Amino acid sequence: MKKYGQTIPFETFMGFKGNKVPDIDLNFSGEYQAKAHRFIEELFGSEHVFRAGTISTVAEKTAFGYVLRYEEATGEALSEIEKERLAKSIAGVKRTTGQHPGGLMIVPKNYEVYDFTPVQHPANDRHTEIKTTHFDYNSIHEDLVKIDALGHDDPTFMRFLQDCTNVNPISIPMDDRKVIELFSGLRPLKIRKGEIPDVETGTLGVPEFGTAFVRGMLKETKPKSFADLVRISGLSHGTDVWLNNSRDLIVTGKTPLSEVIACRDDIMIDLIQRGLEPIQAFSIMERVRKGKGLSREEEALMTEKGVPEWFMESCRKIKYLFPKAHAVAYVSMGFRVAFFKLYFPLAFYSAFFTIKGWDFDLPAILKGPKKVRECLLSPNDGKNGETKSRQKADGEKFVNEVALEMLLRGFSFLPVDIIRSHPHRFEIEGQSLRIPLNKVPGLGEKVALSIKKAREEKSFSSIEDIKKRTSISNTVIDLLKQYNAFGDLSESAQYTLF
Repeated sequence: MKKYGQTIPFETFMGFKGNKVPDIDLNFSGEYQAKAHRFIEELFGSEHVFRAGTISTVAEKTAFGYVLRYEEATGEALSEIEKERLAKSIAGVKRTTGQHPGGLMIVPKNYEVYDFTPVQHPANDRHTEIKTTHFDYNSIHEDLVKIDALGHDDPTFMRFLQDCTNVNPISIPMDDRKVIELFSGLRPLKIRKGEIPDVETGTLGVPEFGTAFVRGMLKETKPKSFADLVRISGLSHGTDVWLNNSRDLIVTGKTPLSEVIACRDDIMIDLIQRGLEPIQAFSIMERVRKGKGLSREEEALMTEKGVPEWFMESCRKIKYLFPKAHAVAYVSMGFRVAFFKLYFPLAFYSAFFTIKGWDFDLPAILKGPKKVRECLLSPNDGKNGETKSRQKADGEKFVNEVALEMLLRGFSFLPVDIIRSHPHRFEIEGQSLRIPLNKVPGLGEKVALSIKKAREEKSFSSIEDIKKRTSISNTVIDLLKQYNAFGDLSESAQYTLF
């Protein structure tokens, strides 16, 4: 009755007779990830929980470099064909070991880890307490349950919004029509098309739906429901599922979004409805989602049951399919963030710039929407004409798009202030956000915290007083002067003798 049902058969998780090893993913706020790992060890026992091991291998370019160095060291002249042959024989050889960022392998209570795999320290570092499975987790993931306890920004984002608005995210309706409109246009934000370059949806800054790639999918599919958003999430996470596959079916009008294969569950549900035995439908789903295509027997069976050719052709192309449960979890998070963006805009922008505004372009953003738009149209222009790195340019574009959107919605940024600015958080003041101290170039977290501590102990009497009582450098002092961050403070305190 709460409209949370998404037609997710439990069998896609465990199989029909418990014959599938489940894969469990849990996303925690990054600051709690280590705590979550410790809890899992306490729950199952430290002798039954091990980090999932990874194996790094020699890349083709590195292998070719080894061959060239061998040639130099021995003085032997090798032909190009021989160099390629040697490089290919070296490529793929184990180079070092590591650990999955959040993967934990769980050993059943009646077994020891050695019944499945040796254990080792990652990168052969015997001084670390961490132990990983010796075999790469991909080699044993069908023998042991893997729990992915991952650190993620989204739970941090959600908690920030809850604290800021006192709105419990669980209470947000998942069928709000105005929120759904955000995913197909800018009208709910009262922004005209073209005001933000190359942006035609209201999903900037919304998890899963803010990238240019997914915004392009939204533009072509025009989702009208939460279920449509789940399908788009599945399509965006799969391999060879959208491009050269479902996209062509949707754009040409051959098949609507509601019928294409978007998640692995879609195959099993569709085939069962067409008359296949559940275990047959499950088997086909498992083959396709792993990129193994269809066997002749499966194709014959599907043809017999009237499965259309486009469906089977789509199955043949797929290399990886996303589980629907994952898609629903991601869309639930994204939809709730979009709700805050629409109805509590300053809380949303405060959360976004605090948590994800790493490349905040302070000089440009303070000059207003016209300057931010110019930066979006020429993202590689740095100071004195130098070219920014691709990563830096992409980061600034990501932040500038959201900043321009906020400014176009009638809100503003307040400049950095040595007294009022928070060390790292964009705080709401009226209809504006106060830029924090750590967004000044060269002013890091430690310096920002030292300023906060000093001003709480005693008010600053002058700029010289700030220098003495904090770890701020002269270079940063000069920058702060440019941004008029000192307000009425003079260079040094004036004393009158009586």
